[in-house]
Amino acid sequence: MPKNRLPKNHLQGRLIEIVDELVQQGVTLEQARREFEKQFIVASIKSNEGNLGRSARSLGVHRNTLRNKVSNLGIGTEELSGRAAHRRSRRLAAKGPHRRL
Repeated sequence: MPKNRLPKNHLQGRLIEIVDELVQQGVTLEQARREFEKQFIVASIKSNEGNLGRSARSLGVHRNTLRNKVSNLGIGTEELSGRAAHRRSRRLAAKGPHRRL
């Protein structure tokens, strides 16, 4: 078993603890889902050294779907590490300010 992989019963136990804490804090299902998805995507992108194509494959989604999720969830380059995040920030800086219509 890989060193970063937890046994299923341990993962389930940790998840139950986290869910109980969130419910006690009054977090809505939508808030919890959004934050979980964001953290899961960030972790995948970091583990793939910023490569969105590899991250998309490991997550089981199309690369464009992942790009849309990154945008919709407000995941910034400061949350990502790796070459792709650095290249993306350089490209955006080179383009200068822009407006979406």
